Amino acid sequence: MYEEVDQFIIYLREVKKSSENTILSYRRDLKKFCGYMEKHQIRNILQVTVTNLNSYLISMETSHFAPSTISRNLAVLKTFFAYLCRKGLMKENPAMGFKAPKVEKKVPEVLTGEEVSLLLGQPSGNSNKAVRDRAMLELLYATGMRVSELVDLKVDDLNLSAGYIRCDDNGRERMIPCGGAAQEALKDYVRNARPAMISRADEKALFVNCNGTSLSRQGLWKLLKQYAKRAGIGTDITPYTLRHSFAAHLVENGADLRSVQEMLGHSDISTTQIYARMNSERIKDVYAKAHPRA
Repeated sequence: MYEEVDQFIIYLREVKKSSENTILSYRRDLKKFCGYMEKHQIRNILQVTVTNLNSYLISMETSHFAPSTISRNLAVLKTFFAYLCRKGLMKENPAMGFKAPKVEKKVPEVLTGEEVSLLLGQPSGNSNKAVRDRAMLELLYATGMRVSELVDLKVDDLNLSAGYIRCDDNGRERMIPCGGAAQEALKDYVRNARPAMISRADEKALFVNCNGTSLSRQGLWKLLKQYAKRAGIGTDITPYTLRHSFAAHLVENGADLRSVQEMLGHSDISTTQIYARMNSERIKDVYAKAHPRA
C-alpha cells in the first residue's frame, strides 16, 4: 500500500507539478490512512472496500477531527484512488460515493488600515535586512500574493517600469499590478540591498536570506510574527493575513470582485465573494451604530 502512495507522490511532483506544500499534505494524509488500514490487517490496496473507508472516516469523527480536516482527507483519498484506477491498478474508486461533511467557512482575519500601517512601518533603518523586509511586506500587501508565491519570485519576474509582477500560481501565470510604496521599496531593495546579500552572482531568487540563498516560507512567516509583535498587533498573524487584508480593503474601497478574483488567482469567484459579504456586514454594523433610529 505504501508503494502505491510513493508512486502517487512521484506522479504529483513530476506530472502534475504540484507545489511542495501540496505534496507534503497529500503524503501526510495518505500515510495516516495506510497506518489505519494496517492496524486493521489491511496491507494490500486491493483489499480496501467502501466499508473500510467508512470506518476510517467515522474514526476521524469520533476522534473529533474538524469537518474541514475530514473533508480534505476524503478529497485526497478520492484523488488517490482515481489515480490508481487510471493506472489500471483498481477497477473502481471506493471513495467516490462519499460526501464531504459540510464545512462552515470561517471569516478570515483582516487587519485594519491602521494595523497595516503599523506592521509595514516596523522594518526601520537602512540595513540590508530592513530594506529587504520592507520590500517584502509592502509587496505582500500591495499584491495579495501568497507567501509561497512571494518566496518563489525570481528577479526576472519584476517589471517595475511597467508596474507589474509576474506570479507563478502552480503553473498558471498571472500578472499583478504593483505601484506606489511597494514599487519604491522593491527598487531600493534590488538596487541597494540585494547585491550585497546574494552569495552568488547568478542567484535567481528575488528575496534571499542572510546566507544569500532563497528565503524560505517559514523564514518569512517568522519575520511576520516578529514584526506583528513589535507593532503591538493583537490579531494572530498568519501567512494569509496580509492577503486577506489586501482583498478586503480593495472590496471595501469599491473594487469589483472579478478584478480582485483575478489578482488573487482564485479559480472560482465564490471564494472571492467572502470579502463582499464581510464588507456588507461591516456596512450594516456601521449603520446600526451610527443611525439614530437603527
